[in-house]
Amino acid sequence: MTDVARDLASFIGASPSPYHAVAEAVRRLSAAGFTEQPEDAPWNEAAGGRYLVRDGTVLAWWQPGVPGATPLRIFAAHTDSPGFKVKPNPDTGAAGWRQVAVEVYGGALWNSWLDRDLGLAGRLALYDGRVVPVRVDRPLLRIPQLAVHLDRSVNQGLTLDSQRHLLPVWGIGRPTDGELVEFLAAQAGVDPEDVAAHDLFTYDLTPAATLGRDEELLAAPRLDNLASVHAGITALLDAAGRDPGTVPVFVGFDHEEIGSDTASGAAGPLLETVLTQLAGGFDARRTVFARSRCLSVDVTHAAHPNYLDRHDTGHLSIPNGGPSLKVNAVQRYATDAPGAAAWQRACRSTGVPTQTFVARNTVPCGTTVGPIMATRLGIRTVDVGIPVLSMHSARELCGVDDPGHLAVAGAEFLSDPA
Repeated sequence: MTDVARDLASFIGASPSPYHAVAEAVRRLSAAGFTEQPEDAPWNEAAGGRYLVRDGTVLAWWQPGVPGATPLRIFAAHTDSPGFKVKPNPDTGAAGWRQVAVEVYGGALWNSWLDRDLGLAGRLALYDGRVVPVRVDRPLLRIPQLAVHLDRSVNQGLTLDSQRHLLPVWGIGRPTDGELVEFLAAQAGVDPEDVAAHDLFTYDLTPAATLGRDEELLAAPRLDNLASVHAGITALLDAAGRDPGTVPVFVGFDHEEIGSDTASGAAGPLLETVLTQLAGGFDARRTVFARSRCLSVDVTHAAHPNYLDRHDTGHLSIPNGGPSLKVNAVQRYATDAPGAAAWQRACRSTGVPTQTFVARNTVPCGTTVGPIMATRLGIRTVDVGIPVLSMHSARELCGVDDPGHLAVAGAEFLSDPA
């Protein structure tokens, strides 16, 4: 495993929820000398690194001093991943089993979560206004699949009802209202009577690992999109040490997997507010934004050897072939020719290989935060991402070289004043 891939595995292991991903990002930024810019405090105009946190979203930047005409270079990713979120009243069960009520978060591959040992992670909100993290890092939950003897046709097509078939079990006996919160409060070291609400997610406990004869592949949960968050933090720290003639910015948004239309999502005002400050105010931002660029970074589909009919064979993305430039004629990806040229320049300057992904005409592609930011800000945006197999599965697969390629090219993009 490359050093960057090994560090990515560590980052993923520390980040079972968006809130934990933000905390790990802040830990790394603080270790590099970045200091917090609270949302409700006066703007710190001194030169140096800053970060700002709102819930599961983190922004970080390196500013040269008093905000002015310096162009912005933005690396945008997202901290959330598809899975299951615990419902407000979670205690349920049937037939002598204690279960946890969950709802689907994002477009998860449901079958990939069956018969896996799952933990729980997220945050508890207390009546006194405090918010405390919580993580149960041991087998706690399991979504049991129906035995083949009871469904002889299952291998001809598995059908799952999200209300009936995806409730995890966590014990035997009659469910009691409040018992899950009581258990989690004890794990977090708080009184359960103090807990007013919670945001909790299931996560796969299997750690990241290399795969294959030559160990050239990395199997891990939440590569979508913690691989990009990790690369963005790494790229920002690299660019910050260069005094590049730009203002390098990283943002890891929450809620991308559910559409981004939230106060801390890409469609919200947070990034625009920060970038306006960095540009020197509302009146000055028009000229700064016109000279700025954004790199929207989210994983892309690696060519699947068993389903090549789902790909455009002229635009295949192969693991360890470098990050892919993502192009779509109707702007589901925000890439245009000048933006593509800026990405290609960053790759050429650093010797990083790159590929181009275009979806097959008969298989509509997904989208990213890129078009949302381009529409909201008017900043030229280009979409890229490393190739991944089994996207939105509980466990995904990428090449061990690509995380390093992405971080190196990302740092060059953030540092390019042209």
